[in-house]
Amino acid sequence: MSHPPITLKPYGNHSVLMEWPNEVSETILESILDFEHYLKEYCIKDPEWETVSAYNSLLLVNPTKEMDFQDFGPKIKDWYARLKEAPKREKVLWKLPVSYDLSFGIDLEEVAKRLGKSTDEIIELHTSNTYTVYGIGFLPGFMYLGGVPKELEIPRKAVPRLKVEKGSVGIAGQQTGIYPQESPGGWNIIGNCPVSLFDPNKENPCFVSVGDKIQFEKVSQGEHELHKIEAEVGIYKPEKVVLNA
Repeated sequence: MSHPPITLKPYGNHSVLMEWPNEVSETILESILDFEHYLKEYCIKDPEWETVSAYNSLLLVNPTKEMDFQDFGPKIKDWYARLKEAPKREKVLWKLPVSYDLSFGIDLEEVAKRLGKSTDEIIELHTSNTYTVYGIGFLPGFMYLGGVPKELEIPRKAVPRLKVEKGSVGIAGQQTGIYPQESPGGWNIIGNCPVSLFDPNKENPCFVSVGDKIQFEKVSQGEHELHKIEAEVGIYKPEKVVLNA
């Protein structure tokens, strides 16, 4: 695999920002994640190093010491040139339950009307697709999922809500996602996922990583309530499929 070119720049005294071409592309995301994996495996094994990956960038941070960019930048470029030697990282798909009952999908009927489809067609489109986690942010555990079918693309709401319920599943433009906690928000809400996506009390607070795949599975309102209880008591385990086993 040939990897796209990158540019580097200092990002404060403790960080270096690596940027790939400015486009939403799984090829670019794979290159970023492969390099992140390579850095951790071979180049920066000390635990004080931190990385933050997203759509077309990778931030490398060492909060314990300042970086000499003139010295460190060429090292990063040399490591990137060696990336073809990197071992393959694990790729996974998470299957998450969603209830599209109208008590949860408060915008579902409006979305269907605006897109000229039935609510069942909207649900079928949303659940038949597999999405890629391009970034996690805005709220802890909020996944920006790319890969929404063209038929489902719809703008954000003109007036955001002051309160969006935890677990709400929304669509906006070419993205879909789940609100991991109650917050304001402007996405079109079409359902609710009972699985907690962020738990600060766990060693790994967010079980999903950038680059993972997500597939939604329709469940009834009763199944939603059952899974919610199971998640609250810690016995619900989202289905994980290893794609490159």
